[in-house]
Amino acid sequence: MVAQLGVISFSSCHLFHSSRQFSFPLHNPMAMATLSTDPVREWILTEGKATQITGISPVGGGCINLASRYNSDAGSFFVKTNRRIGPEMFEGEALGLSAMYDTKSIRVPKPFKVGAFPTGGSYIIMEFIEFGSSRGDQSILGRKLAEMHKAAKSENGFGFHVNNTIGSTPQINTWTSDWIEFYAEHRLTFQLKLAQQQYGDSAIYERGQRLVKNIAALFEDVTIEPCLLHGDLWSGNIAADKNGKPVILDPACYYGHNEAEFGMSWCAGFGGSFYKAYFEVMPKQPGFEKRRDLYLLYHYLNHYNLFGSGYRSSAMSIIDDYIRILKA
Repeated sequence: MVAQLGVISFSSCHLFHSSRQFSFPLHNPMAMATLSTDPVREWILTEGKATQITGISPVGGGCINLASRYNSDAGSFFVKTNRRIGPEMFEGEALGLSAMYDTKSIRVPKPFKVGAFPTGGSYIIMEFIEFGSSRGDQSILGRKLAEMHKAAKSENGFGFHVNNTIGSTPQINTWTSDWIEFYAEHRLTFQLKLAQQQYGDSAIYERGQRLVKNIAALFEDVTIEPCLLHGDLWSGNIAADKNGKPVILDPACYYGHNEAEFGMSWCAGFGGSFYKAYFEVMPKQPGFEKRRDLYLLYHYLNHYNLFGSGYRSSAMSIIDDYIRILKA
């Protein structure tokens, strides 16, 4: 999730490491005094198998949560905290990371612990991945992403075990047996209603509903399986480890049509080698090009709802083009 116009990133990624370090070894009286009131330290020094925390450095890149690297004699941990909300958002993130991790396909940070602070707020502790200097090979990224989509299918239909967030917008993941119904109701209509409520934008809502009622025509002769999706795959959520292997993070996971994964492609930088490698594992289905903008629309609408009118014209242009093509 990125606001290009406002230069705002919703990705709490491990990209920018500060040089400030604070040491709190286990025998330090301050560490002992705060251990019982700081569940992050407590986990690292117990279940994390550390005997001392050797340094804490802030990690930049996000504006929803605070992110830090905790160094210890048992290794490093990546910690995100939010003092304003309960653990539900991080629980959704952890479930998504775990689901992707379990596919043993593309690398993701392994989540360790989600919890609440005694004084309010919440945290998530996960594996710290040291990133390399580049984003890695796009063909490897395409192949690994396709392997994840192929490996993880849901028997419950389309949706996810919990609702989660796309940026800071709620993302409804109620299990639904039909993809067209799911995408129409829980993705497009949800965002259209939000635009109407926030901005009084009845025009985009009414025209959007005309499109929603006619999208089935875009899915003729298509087999749609509920694949595990990252859900928010833009350049800020894609990296490579020190060995050049692709890493994806900060997900908004759900099970959906694999093509929906490309909905943020307008700021992901996917090139020809990415798509070639992807479709060698997950073959392109008839009408892929016709549906591409339909999946962009969800994210343009979300950016409109998050960041304002700078994204309205892109969303409305897609809606109007489809209304014309589908004679809706």
